[in-house]
Amino acid sequence: MTSRSAHLGAVASSCLTSTITGFRGALVVHAATQPPKPIVLYEYESCPYCRSVREALTALHLDVEIRPCPERGNRFRPEAERVGGEQRFPFLVDENTGAKLYGSKTITDYLFRTYAGRSAPRFYRPTRAHHLQSSLASGSRYFRGRYARPSRLPAAPLHLTSFESSPFSRLVREALCELELPYTLHNLGKERWDEAGPAVRRIAHPYTPTPGGKRAAFQAAHGRVQVPFLEDPNTSRSLFESKRILAYLEETYAG
Repeated sequence: MTSRSAHLGAVASSCLTSTITGFRGALVVHAATQPPKPIVLYEYESCPYCRSVREALTALHLDVEIRPCPERGNRFRPEAERVGGEQRFPFLVDENTGAKLYGSKTITDYLFRTYAGRSAPRFYRPTRAHHLQSSLASGSRYFRGRYARPSRLPAAPLHLTSFESSPFSRLVREALCELELPYTLHNLGKERWDEAGPAVRRIAHPYTPTPGGKRAAFQAAHGRVQVPFLEDPNTSRSLFESKRILAYLEETYAG
């Protein structure tokens, strides 16, 4: 099990990653309606181009099925090639429209135009400067979530509630990617400006999520709003707290 000091060091470097990227992927820009068929994203965590797409998905409050494709992986990379014709990431498949798209700029523009009826805000439009910034951010985490590690494939995909710039959630996504574990990513971005910043800022004042929103539904189901939150239908386990989740993933699937 990872020591407390090592975990705190990982959280600190993950906070730096979020800071470098300007905390893109924290605040919801447009709460899109979830489409009837799942959106599927082939990607890997440390890829700066993939990060741009995940940031846009959080900004749109959209859930997505993640097929992790780390380098040296062989679980979903061949599948991505069969579906799209090449192993290039990010690769998005949307059965609701029949779209199969490569490239962060193309995918980001598609997501905003399809699910928000508008072009992507400037803050979320991938540019060279944007990708350079994101590459530096990956370096701050020593490119965790880049290379595959041996693992056991679960019978059913896991479920992770997260939002892109959450430093604690990033640690879990890195592990899921390295272990090539498929999962549904349930985006739970911050729905109001006054939710910005660390949760400890709101200890003195009880948190009340926006009525009718995803956060209100999550609070009603689980008694609090906190990420990351992992649900594993294969074992019926549900866990909060990144350190506990990481230990669970290693014990259950690594090897």
